[in-house]
Amino acid sequence: MPSSTATQQLPEVLHLNPADNVCVAVTNLESGRQVHVAGRTLTIQGAIRMGHKIAVAAIAKGAPILRYGETIGFASEAIEPGEWIHVHNVSAPLFERHYEYATEIPPEPTPITGRTFQGYRRPDGRAGTRNYIAIISNVNCSASVSKYIAARFDKEILKKFPNVDGVLPLVHKGGCGMQFGGEDHEQLNRTLAGCADHPNVAAYILIGLGCETASLPYLVDSRKLVELKGLGGETIPTGGNRAPVLVMQDLGGTQKTVEEGLRQIYQLLPRVNEIKREAIPASEVVLGLNCGGSDGNSGITANPALGVASDMLVAAGGTTVLAETSETYGCEQLLTKRSRTRAVGERLVERIRWWEKYAAMFGARLDNNPSTGNKEGGLTTIYEKSLGAMAKAGTTALNDVVLYGERIKSRGFVFMDTPGFDPVSVTGLVAGGCNVVCFTTGRGSCFGCKPTPSIKIATNTPMYERMIDDMDLDAGVILSKGTPLAEVGKQIFELVLEVAGGKKTKSELHGIGEEEFAPWSIGPTL
Repeated sequence: MPSSTATQQLPEVLHLNPADNVCVAVTNLESGRQVHVAGRTLTIQGAIRMGHKIAVAAIAKGAPILRYGETIGFASEAIEPGEWIHVHNVSAPLFERHYEYATEIPPEPTPITGRTFQGYRRPDGRAGTRNYIAIISNVNCSASVSKYIAARFDKEILKKFPNVDGVLPLVHKGGCGMQFGGEDHEQLNRTLAGCADHPNVAAYILIGLGCETASLPYLVDSRKLVELKGLGGETIPTGGNRAPVLVMQDLGGTQKTVEEGLRQIYQLLPRVNEIKREAIPASEVVLGLNCGGSDGNSGITANPALGVASDMLVAAGGTTVLAETSETYGCEQLLTKRSRTRAVGERLVERIRWWEKYAAMFGARLDNNPSTGNKEGGLTTIYEKSLGAMAKAGTTALNDVVLYGERIKSRGFVFMDTPGFDPVSVTGLVAGGCNVVCFTTGRGSCFGCKPTPSIKIATNTPMYERMIDDMDLDAGVILSKGTPLAEVGKQIFELVLEVAGGKKTKSELHGIGEEEFAPWSIGPTL
């Protein structure tokens, strides 16, 4: 995209790849309007909204629809030049994709050195961007008690502890009615432990009912949780160095559990408040990538700009984590080519095959996507949505594929297996150790994800201006003002470091991020 000037004529449509037989409307276009694209003049056949697709050439029934130079679906009827292309004339059947492994490993990016942020260095070497005390409920039966305790620590009390970001209740709807030691149980264990041991959580207490399947002793022992990690080895009187566990049935019920929880949190607050920020290399940022409420501009503006920032972070030695397996579907073959090893690429394909079987068990199909809102914004098929979503991960080599909520240990570009539903997906990313999240949106998601700050990036300027109280950055200027993609990517990178260093995001200023904690339940409720 060229630099903006006072006299620059911004395009009305974009032709993203020479092979494409569609272009994308940059603005709303009325019927009969003539636009110039791919060396020809098109007459618009019917009003076309911003972000929607227009046929550049005649497309025969059954022929592939190409965007980004890739197949995003097939014409369900003959389409004439200038016609609107959307769900009424495009189908998205399953089609065979050829997998190659580690055949196009990208070169290492030019190193970026000397960049730091003001964070919290934890004893295990990881870096926090926030300093929370967490109250973690292992089962829905202890959720209310966890909230009651947290509610007592209002803004007036926390003013006395300026280095504490908050007392955070992490509660959910599961924790029982599952097979003990089964896949669902182990995944929940992994998620809860990942949040307890998160670098943005300085200390925590665990609260359970006492008779649930997801028992606290099993969680503590199997995940080797210890108390007050990050406070230099100090302990509170809960028995040795085990994690502080409150069991409602043992303590005598709701009120007594609340009283004990309050006592323990009051002991933790001054100790957590003693922890101070210090200069930490940018290489310690673990950046979660997510998109929600996507539109036709997502794959043109915010997602590729975030891809530029992702590449910069990798160049600085950091980690960037793509997720949403069900929204990578249809373009996974592009990721396997850039996998560091064949084994990494095969792990990704194995997760794709698992998802195909998982969806089929419930009579669902992975191509039953995008959402209604996505379609309103111009996205037609899951293949189109996936290709745009993948742009968030930039261009570097895929170094690892991890399970939902699994600890992220590799540097560089990593993929985590998660659903596409935003709260569930980001919960997995946070549990894996992401200490900052970038969240792109075209329709206007108001998402937050405590204990990790979430940066909201708008794909189009009209939505950014309409929802400015929820958006942190406008990537729509790539189209509305002609700002270079690389420049917006650099702005995102700089904002990531600022937020990692303590700058509050819009969702944090609103206090959003507790209700969005949503561990993924994959099995039956027994």
